[in-house]
Amino acid sequence: MQSLDDLDRRLISALRENGREPVASLARLLDVSRATVNSRLERLMASGTVVGFSVRVRDETDPLAIRAISLLEVQGQATKHVIRELKGLPEIRALHTTNGAWDLVAELGMENLAEFDQVLGTIRSIKGIENSETSLLLSSVLR
Repeated sequence: MQSLDDLDRRLISALRENGREPVASLARLLDVSRATVNSRLERLMASGTVVGFSVRVRDETDPLAIRAISLLEVQGQATKHVIRELKGLPEIRALHTTNGAWDLVAELGMENLAEFDQVLGTIRSIKGIENSETSLLLSSVLR
């Protein structure tokens, strides 16, 4: 993966705010030419740094109204098995390995509290999960 310079970081930041921002507007915002923005964006996409563009939905209108973070402690050599099982759950929006007391962090999205309760039960029943701590996400102050 290529290293990013200040312009790359500012371009990525602007695109995080609005992935549909026209190149001309990005060029004005970044104080560079449109050709520079185009070439930087093409390079970032070709290198795999930028892998796509997506829509962001306002939290209060998101159909997946219940969002949570689940911290998971995994038993010894069971990590690959646990990851494989978690990847099969459609409610898992993202899964991260980490260090410290917890081995995995799962981002969850469900439509209601009953589904949330069911998903927690499913996660906790996966062979190899020793312990978990889950918190509901109430509001997002930065995304």
